[in-house]
Amino acid sequence: MPPGTPALATATDMAYWTGRPVGTIYRWASEGRITVYGEGKNARYDLMEVPAAERDPDTRELITPTPAPSIKGRHRVTEADVA
Repeated sequence: MPPGTPALATATDMAYWTGRPVGTIYRWASEGRITVYGEGKNARYDLMEVPAAERDPDTRELITPTPAPSIKGRHRVTEADVA
């Protein structure tokens, strides 16, 4: 696969990749944390946008889920921004 080409996967596959529930994948997409390609049942997510969850190499059991990606194009408002 050429560099920069997205590795598209379903929400279920992305949930396994990140060690998070499918609902979290939908929320991350709606918040703009991850890119959605398509819509509805045809929606796909780029596995390369987030690191893989840490899993046991023998049993594949989840050790540490992927941390939430930051929201793109937004920043936290501080008191200095308001003043």
